[in-house]
Amino acid sequence: MTKPLFDSFDQVTAKEWKQKIQFDLKGADYNEALIFKSLEGIDIKPFYTQEDIDDFTIQPISSSSVWKNSLKIEVQDASKGNESAKKAITKGAESLFLVIKNDQVDLNILLQNIDASIVIYIETEFLSVPYVQSINEMAKAKKLTISFLTDSINRLAGTGNWFYTLKEDYNILEEITKLSNLQNVLSVDMGLYQNAGATMIQQLVYGIAHANEYLNFFKDKDHNPLINTQIVFKVALGGNYFFEIAKLRALRLLWSTLAEAYTIQNECHIIAYPSHRNKTILDYNVNMLRTTTECMSAILGGADVVYNLPYDEVYNYENDFGTRIALNQLLILKNESYFGLVKNPANGSYYIESLTQQMAEKALALFKNIEKSGGFLKQLKSGIIQKKIKESTNKEQQLFDEEKIILTGANAFKNTNEVTPELEKPVFKKKKPRKTLIEPILEKRLSALLEKNL
Repeated sequence: MTKPLFDSFDQVTAKEWKQKIQFDLKGADYNEALIFKSLEGIDIKPFYTQEDIDDFTIQPISSSSVWKNSLKIEVQDASKGNESAKKAITKGAESLFLVIKNDQVDLNILLQNIDASIVIYIETEFLSVPYVQSINEMAKAKKLTISFLTDSINRLAGTGNWFYTLKEDYNILEEITKLSNLQNVLSVDMGLYQNAGATMIQQLVYGIAHANEYLNFFKDKDHNPLINTQIVFKVALGGNYFFEIAKLRALRLLWSTLAEAYTIQNECHIIAYPSHRNKTILDYNVNMLRTTTECMSAILGGADVVYNLPYDEVYNYENDFGTRIALNQLLILKNESYFGLVKNPANGSYYIESLTQQMAEKALALFKNIEKSGGFLKQLKSGIIQKKIKESTNKEQQLFDEEKIILTGANAFKNTNEVTPELEKPVFKKKKPRKTLIEPILEKRLSALLEKNL
């Protein structure tokens, strides 16, 4: 039998590696020269070994070995929505994420000739029991796999108001969760926090605390939807490649810990998509590269469903070219880059395992503090959550302005022949004074002020 190659080499400890590095630094301070201080409060070392995870109780993190490529379609007209859906399916979409704008959208027309193999997620910009009942009946009649994603707390956080009132929203939520033909009915949209500038630790903390508000509501109810079905987390991913992989894995760990306390489904369902925060209208084609790495993070982090953003989504309305490129990026990752062939690819990586555990531990400690202080809704209503996110946003913005955070083509390596594209969408949103119950959490792109001043 051939002697294993590595038996010929002496084992080298992490201490010996560090001593060698310090020698090569020729007197420079190891911590100052090679330890990177992240915004999440996690120090990044130049190398990792088994010793870095010995102190952690590593839990195996399971995820789907094959994620579903999806396409997000905003629907104002049923016929146009159906046409877009069928076109997406023929071009390779395995799932559809439909955002319905109004209750005049006819579901019979919208879902006409959609194959039963296509997994469908529906989100509405209104809250209506009769409309969701229609979706439930449609799922049964056409044998479709449909999830209706309900998240009233996200509505409050993002707009400052409930759909109706806390009591009425929760009563509607309870009615919706009793519909038997829908796969999933309860969701938590963590993308709001990411796009507003929260750190990854904050995103995890607020996502779990957000979910815990629903768990507290249902724990004393006769019907708890999460006993037999999974909660859905919608997660936006930015450009910090390995950290974003670890964020998704940490989310699964945190949910498993929380679910155990409530004796409910300990597996969650994750829909991941690229962030708006680092997308630009300057050298906008670079957005394709950003969304590619963000989709890769989503896949390697174990997302169940991934939908991509068109490179021109910030300033352009839906168009065939942008949509085709966005979907093709996912198809290349699955069919040409073979990302779907390995289950749990990040398991066993010392670096990613260390990041995962540190994120989960920091987030869990902060989550406990939020619960001791009265819970997520109480802190949201008092403005504490908004204040914490603003602090993180301002810190990141300052680093961007100082070019310590780089967006290629925007604040560094600029195209001197830059031609600003025609803006179909209102890119620089104006604040509209209106009465709200709380201060809303507002999404903000890093390059927005720079673009506005050009």
